Amino acid sequence: MSNFKLLWVDDEIELLRSHIIFLSEKGYEVDTATNGEDAVEEVKNNNYDLIFLDEMMAGMGGLETLARIKELKPNIPVVMITKSEEESLMNDAIGSKINDYLIKPVQPSQVLMLCKKHLQSKEISGQYIAKDYLLDFNQITQKLNFGLDAEEWVDIYLKLINWSRELDVHPEINLRQTLSEQFKECNKEFSKFVEKNYKSWVSGEEDYNKPTLTTEILDKYLFPHITSDAKGPVFFFVLDCMRIDQWLVLEKHLFEFFDIEKDYYYSILPTATPYARNSLFAALYPSEIEKYYPDLWSTNRDDEKSQNKYEKELLQRALDKRNIKLKNELKYMKIIDPEVGRSFEQHVTSHKKTHLMAVVVNFLDMIAHGRSDSDLLKEIAPDESAFRSLTNSWFTHSSLFSTLKKIAKIHNSKIILTTDHGSIRTLRGSKVLGDREASTNLRFKFGRNLKVDEKHAVFINNSADYKLPTRGVTQSYIIAKEDYYFVYPTDYHKYLSHYKDTFQHGGISMEEMILPVITMKSKL
Repeated sequence: MSNFKLLWVDDEIELLRSHIIFLSEKGYEVDTATNGEDAVEEVKNNNYDLIFLDEMMAGMGGLETLARIKELKPNIPVVMITKSEEESLMNDAIGSKINDYLIKPVQPSQVLMLCKKHLQSKEISGQYIAKDYLLDFNQITQKLNFGLDAEEWVDIYLKLINWSRELDVHPEINLRQTLSEQFKECNKEFSKFVEKNYKSWVSGEEDYNKPTLTTEILDKYLFPHITSDAKGPVFFFVLDCMRIDQWLVLEKHLFEFFDIEKDYYYSILPTATPYARNSLFAALYPSEIEKYYPDLWSTNRDDEKSQNKYEKELLQRALDKRNIKLKNELKYMKIIDPEVGRSFEQHVTSHKKTHLMAVVVNFLDMIAHGRSDSDLLKEIAPDESAFRSLTNSWFTHSSLFSTLKKIAKIHNSKIILTTDHGSIRTLRGSKVLGDREASTNLRFKFGRNLKVDEKHAVFINNSADYKLPTRGVTQSYIIAKEDYYFVYPTDYHKYLSHYKDTFQHGGISMEEMILPVITMKSKL
């Protein structure tokens, strides 16, 4: 039995007695009222789960009754029942916050369907979702037993993301732990896959199964739009540290304004800003940037402030190398705080005649790092589901969203939007040994005499194999796999606890490496 309580308001309620009996037999408790005044009193004195409301009644009409009901209890779903099919009436009803409507004569099956839709849809869909996920779970598990290529790994990751988002909507389904364990198992196999194939990808030895990499994004997705006959501006947005699931949160708000095309690529290693973003803007591997543009590559420091100063210069040199002539000067903006973001939003329409505008947005990276250092943000976003919710809250109120909507109004404008790397929630620490000069990064390190459990990391003794900068004959790299993070023996337990359950990047995981690249054209 349903235990749901309904109110049906109609001045000819006796003609609907068979409908009411039918609902009662289905387990719904149904009260009735024959006019708007009585309906308002019933709502005052009772708690209803759903109301059926006649639009044409003597005395207080349906729309006026609806307004009074919503003043009293705004969250009760109301289904308007009308004889008219006029569009203006439907608009009036929808504008008055009805949840659905039926046109007379109504059938019992229609009424039952709306009851299930508004009162039991979550329960019913949850049952089907649980069944479908368990079927997909078995299929994914079977696929892991056979060799997957790069494209198949993208498909697996997208499936897991979609199921994760489904469970966001249905927290009552007790499958979150099962999905988490499957993510962990997939990342274990994905790390093996990357470790086995990455060197052949970057060396160019294998083209057949090689995914699109960071170094190819400009040529494949951006530069084809930078033509001499381009009729509008092209904006190249790089949202630092954006995972695919975060992009899907943003995307749902942008469909109204843009036609959106999606594709996916793999980040280079390490999946860290100084490496991946420089490679993105230069269309070169880190070792190539160091070789060809030593003036734009610092070999001594590995922090974002020192190594990401020259993104505009790297992009300009990539254009020059390909003899791509812009109609006017390349524009570049890095948005690192709300004030800069608001200023760019206010002036973005002044770029109507700009040929190419590159924009780096650092807020998602700041949210990820801020959560690591803030107990409040950890409380607000304790897991991936809440992290997506936090992303949604930021974006809907952000200057970035307002900026993108303004760009949509610029005639013939195009947006290419991507990221340099994602992030993973690190849950397992791994003790690492090295000399005092070794780098401090949590998901990758370089230095002398580095030692760590080989099951937790990829060892790189020859940096040329991975097209990474040479840091001396005795120096090597280690890159964390799965959800491991590196901790030195000094104050081991303190730092193990401090960095557990934080979002980090630099290592090998689906969340860090498999990334979206988006092309958007205005619908307006």
